[in-house]
Formats: sequence, C-alpha cells, structure tokens
Amino acid sequence: MTQAIYSHTFPNGLVLVAEPMDSVESAAFTLRVPSGCVYEPAERGGLATLVSELVMRGCGNRDSRALVTALDNLGVERGEGVADSHTTFSGATLARNLFPALEIYADIVRRPHFPDDELEPARAMALQELAAVADEPSQKVMLELRKRYYVEPWGRPSQGTEAGLESSTMADVRAMFARGYRPNGAILGVAGRVDWPQLKAHVEKLFGDWARAAADEPAEGTGAPINTHMNFESGQTQVAIAYPSVPYRDPDYYQAAGAVGVLSGGMSSRLFTEVREKRGLCYSVYATQTSLRNHGSVVAYAGTRADRAQETLDVMLGELRRLANGIEPQELDRLKARIKSSLVMQGESSGARASSISRDWYYLGKARTLDEVGLLVDALTCDSIHKYLEAHPPEKFTVVTLGPRALEVH
Repeated sequence: MTQAIYSHTFPNGLVLVAEPMDSVESAAFTLRVPSGCVYEPAERGGLATLVSELVMRGCGNRDSRALVTALDNLGVERGEGVADSHTTFSGATLARNLFPALEIYADIVRRPHFPDDELEPARAMALQELAAVADEPSQKVMLELRKRYYVEPWGRPSQGTEAGLESSTMADVRAMFARGYRPNGAILGVAGRVDWPQLKAHVEKLFGDWARAAADEPAEGTGAPINTHMNFESGQTQVAIAYPSVPYRDPDYYQAAGAVGVLSGGMSSRLFTEVREKRGLCYSVYATQTSLRNHGSVVAYAGTRADRAQETLDVMLGELRRLANGIEPQELDRLKARIKSSLVMQGESSGARASSISRDWYYLGKARTLDEVGLLVDALTCDSIHKYLEAHPPEKFTVVTLGPRALEVH
C-alpha cells in the first residue's frame, strides 16, 4: 500500500520527513512551527493567530499582493492554522512546482516584512473569526468544554480573546515570531512525487542556515475539570462531554480509538442509533478521540431541542458507560472496514500524507506508513478492546451545556 518514509534532522533541529508516492503527480507539504497558542502570554490570547496572518502579508522580496500572486501562479492549494502547540502552513501543487513553493514558504517563516500598516487589517480578520465562533453555539460549547477540561494553557482557544487581540502590538507580534518561528521544534512533512536526495538537498539549501532560538516549554497549570452551564436563550441546547483517554503516543491508542469508533462513525454507530435514530432526540451527535502530546480525551457532542436536552444527556452518558461492557464482532467488522477505506483514500492524497507524517513525528518521534497503521487496525479484536476498556472505563465526565436551562449530570 505504501512506500518507505525517509527522515533527517538538520543540525539546527529542523526535522524533514518525506514519503515518496510514485502513483501521484502532485506533491504536498505541511510545515509545523512551534508557535501555537500555548506559547502566547496569558494576557495576549490570539497573538499566534495575528502572527500567522501577518507573515502572509509580505516576505522576502514580495509584498502582500506579490506573495499571493506567486503562490497562485504555482497553483498552490494552501492553508494556515494555529493549534495548541504549532502554527501549521500547508500546500499542495504539481510535483514540478514543489521546490519553488518551498522557496516562498522559506521566506514566509524566515523573512516576513511585518509592515506596521497591516496590523489593524490582520486584527480585524482575527476579531471577525472570533465573532463567528461566538455566533455558532456548537463551536462555542466545544471551546468552553476544552477550557474547562484541560489545565492551563492547553485549554486555550486558538482564536484567542477579544481583549488579547485588541491589546496586542506589533512589538508583541515580532517577539512571538522570534520565539516560535525557529527550526528547533519545527517539522516539515512532504509527500508525493518527490526524490528524497534532491528534496533533502533543497531543504538544506533553504533552511540549513536558519538560526536556532531558545525553546522554553509552557508551564502547565493545576486544577480539575469543571462542569458548567452557559445560559443562552434558544429553543436548542448544546451538550458537550469529555472524559479521560490515552494520548496518540500511547501503545493502547488504537484500542481506545477502536472503542470510540464503535460509538461514533457512520449511521450504524451506537450514538447515532440510540440517540438519534431510535429516540429522535437530536439533530447532530458524535464522539471523537482527541489527543495533545501528553493528554488524551474522548469528546462527545449533541445538539438537541431544549425540551429534550436532559433526556439526550442521560442517554449519551448511558451509552458511554455501556461501552465499558465491550463491543460486538459485527461492530468491529464495520469499524475495520471504515478505517481501511479511510486508509486507502489517504494513500491517494499527498496532502493527507504530508499532514499525517508530520503529525506522527511530533507525537511519536517517527512516522508510520499506512501499512503499519493497517497492521495496528488488523490487530484489533473484541477481546483487546474490552481489555482496554476494563482498564480505562468511560468515567469522570466533564459536561458543558449551552441553552436556556441547566441540566443535571446523573
């Protein structure tokens, strides 16, 4: 299914990891720099987002318009995003355009202009994104759940806060850029029709003299998860639940993910069947396994009518607890079929593979081939998942609700 994965760590700490894919004509990259929201000063929420916006407004010998035009001329489908630990830049294009695209991104992360007159437009964009979240109840409740479940700074929203965005200055932007846009801690994942020796040499040319910077890890706070209700006048209620699980780097991660895959994933999943299909309690329901580097959780969500919210919460918690009894063979068969289908589609996408191998390196210090992942999926059995659930039963729930009335957690 897959070919070899190559990796190299340059003397300045930058990791290059690549998966050649002879069956495609494209090439894609994901560049992760250690400038996520956990590295922001506590009173400057959203600063990482401002930095990621401003580095795209002129760099190297190009102003903002010339930068956009150059990427468009190369046909680069691109995106940027801030998460907890990293700011991520991704792009996909024809294989012959990969090296010119990487040259542009070397300027973006190493030589941005930071023009003073671009700060207010960038701030306005970030504030609009923040307002959009506030207007979307499902996003709002999930962000509040994250804040209530994880200790500081891991529960921070990547969008930041209005006060943090309003108070950030260009001096703050430049300082965070200097701290986080560095090679030590950065990971460049590349996948597609690439030649490894040529790629390695080109990346060394572009990034080999990128100077290291001090790497201070954020201090982790203390505290316990907190249940809460957010008053919101509406005919609907949003229900969000989290409980402890294992992180991606844990050997039992796929056992945990297998259990959650039975809960949610397709119209045959337990939550869809019990909460929506049989009882008609909600218009949306799901559960997913999430992971930070050292923390894991299962997160579940439902959007429902306010007058049926308590019943929805009760049924969801009942299904989560029932999972501890194990899963059935037919559920496992459906789960494996769904995962295998997903792996096949991932194997046909250079962008998906570039993102996956760079993520693997961050969590695991290595990248897994699709064949290796397939073997982990093949190894799942009802007994192995039940054994995991006996040791890690769904419990210690954190519940956040948003709607006209508070609910009881039974």
